Amino acid sequence: MDEHDERGTTMTGVDPSRLDDQQLMKELETIHRTRHDTLLYASTDALRAHNDRMAQLEGEYLRRNPQRMVAAGRTREGARERHCGESATPRS
Repeated sequence: MDEHDERGTTMTGVDPSRLDDQQLMKELETIHRTRHDTLLYASTDALRAHNDRMAQLEGEYLRRNPQRMVAAGRTREGARERHCGESATPRS
């Protein structure tokens, strides 16, 4: 079902705030799975819609999970530590 946001543009899909946690995760899994093909092969309008929908879904996930677990290696500090260790290793 199509809905309209405040700017008057068309939004496809259910408002993410109306999805339960399981539905939200399913939507996120689907949109992430289709991302690569959308980027490579979809029209500009389709890519824009995909970007908008992904941002809506991810924003809702972050709103619901402000204290989500963050892996140390996925932070800037963790990445720097990884790179420091790699550059110290001599290469053959």
